[in-house]
Formats: sequence, structure tokens, C-alpha cells
Amino acid sequence: MIKIDAGDFFLVEPSEVYAEQIREYRQDFLDTDSSMDGCGPLRRYEDPITYISESKKYLNPETLPDGTVIATQFLYVRKADMRLVGMIQIRHYFNDYLSKYGGHIGYSVKPSERRKGYATSMLNAVLPYCKEIGLEKILISCIDGNIGSEKAILNNGGVYESTVYEPRRKFRMKRHKLKRFWIYLSD
Repeated sequence: MIKIDAGDFFLVEPSEVYAEQIREYRQDFLDTDSSMDGCGPLRRYEDPITYISESKKYLNPETLPDGTVIATQFLYVRKADMRLVGMIQIRHYFNDYLSKYGGHIGYSVKPSERRKGYATSMLNAVLPYCKEIGLEKILISCIDGNIGSEKAILNNGGVYESTVYEPRRKFRMKRHKLKRFWIYLSD
């Protein structure tokens, strides 16, 4: 079990300890019709125990779901009250889709916890782990117009590369342009 200290927060892999909070996290997104980016298969699983089990499959090449890549899923937990406020997923390498649209990292902040700088600090906290697994630069994309996500990326050294049209993904019944950014990890 990986646990990363991040000041007033920590990153930890999903476990049964957080099952009820994972259920609440998912419901908050459903209630607000928000996109569950960086949550792995959370949207598909109402039962948090099943979600936790499925998330672990992304860590092992032998159990990796078809069409996906090795990925580490983290919960972002506030130490003061031990509440889950965000999720972030690190993809260790690309498949074709990720190289064009998704990138190495996906993340989200619980809708009821937004506009507190959590995305910026969560992204910053995971960068050393990315370097530890051998990444030298990280591609991150966000929906064009998602100012909060773009600020989090820029605050962590993101360099704009391009905007692409993603033809498959639908959110609120419309397709999106995605802005692509690179974060270069230096010594």
C-alpha cells in the first residue's frame, strides 16, 4: 500500500477503510452531473468494494482490463478530518488513446470541495511518485474551458502544447476539445 504525505493531506491507494467515503464521492459527482476524471472505473461501480477491487487490477499486467494501461489510483485525503476530497490516477505509460487525449494523469476534486486549491496541491504531491516510476515528463489534458483544472496544471509547471478534439468522449451529451499540457520533471 502506497501512502504519500502531502502536508495537510495524504495520497493513499483505495482501500475498504474509505469505502463509504468513496460511495459519497461518487454520489456527489452523480448529483452534480460532473465528470469523474482520474477515478478509474468509479462511474461503473455503485458498490465501492467492487470499485476498490477493480482499481487494483490496473496495477498488475496479468489482471489489467483490456484496452487499459498500468495505472496507480490514489485518494486525496484531508488529515484534519480524514475526508476524501479528491482522486488522482497516474498512468505509467500510454496506449493510443492516452497519447492523444488522456495523458499520464487524470484527477478530480469532489464537487462540494472545489475552489480550495486542492487540485493544485494534489497534482503537486503526486509528481515525485511520477518521477519515481520513471516518468521524465507528464502529459495532462483538461477540457477546454475548465479554468480550475487548467490553473492547477499551470501552477505545477504545465506547458501548453495544443488543443485537440476528442471524438469519443461525451460529457453532458456533447463532445469536447481538450487542452494538452506537459509538465517536465527535473532533478
